[in-house]
Amino acid sequence: MPRPKKHRCVECRSNVPYFKPRGIRLVDLEVVCINADELEAVRLADHEGLYHEQAAMKMSVSRPTFSRILGEARRKVAEALVEGKALKIEITNEPEVTI
Repeated sequence: MPRPKKHRCVECRSNVPYFKPRGIRLVDLEVVCINADELEAVRLADHEGLYHEQAAMKMSVSRPTFSRILGEARRKVAEALVEGKALKIEITNEPEVTI
């Protein structure tokens, strides 16, 4: 059984659920999902320009955890841009339940 996820402070809430290449219908695209933690990490590091230590404190996580979250977020954004995929922004951090 995995360890429960620690509560993370996320201030950024996106009003836009998807970004996609222009001129291609969403149903015709593969989708890459980025969660709220990853969006917050990108916002703090790349938009706000904070150092990893400062950003980690704002999110209430360790610096290595912040770096891991940011790395995964950047990988997903790069995949969407390079491969022409849609980027879905998941507002909630709750895992999806599959029955």
